[in-house]
Amino acid sequence: MNQNSMQPVTNIEIINDISKAINGEFHAIYCYEILANQAPNVELKNRILEIRNDEIRHYSMFAQIYISLTGNQPTPQITEQCPKDYKSGVLAAFIDEQETVDFYHEIARKYNNVVIRDAFTQASADEQNHAVWYLYFMNQH
Repeated sequence: MNQNSMQPVTNIEIINDISKAINGEFHAIYCYEILANQAPNVELKNRILEIRNDEIRHYSMFAQIYISLTGNQPTPQITEQCPKDYKSGVLAAFIDEQETVDFYHEIARKYNNVVIRDAFTQASADEQNHAVWYLYFMNQH
């Protein structure tokens, strides 16, 4: 049941939410590689690459769920540009990570499927951790 409307959740709704999550992870993977290469030192670059590896893991998890629901491979798309410099990239990443935490919590609560709930609960915890790192990066420079 969708808690907001108390109507049964449709497969289309699940697929749309998972597609949105896949696109978000795809975008993060792409932009975090650019951001890592803009980092002012090796320590920050390596931490951003670790975060990027988490995003790759989330992408794979969500893609498997998508495939199990649709029988098709996801076709992610980059729908917005990555920030042009390190400082704006870190700020954008921080905001995106925080918004993603909320979105993933919403998905985890919305669907009565244990695999979906567990995947999005774990990913939301990772995203919160990433947000803390990006906050730290913002305070470094």
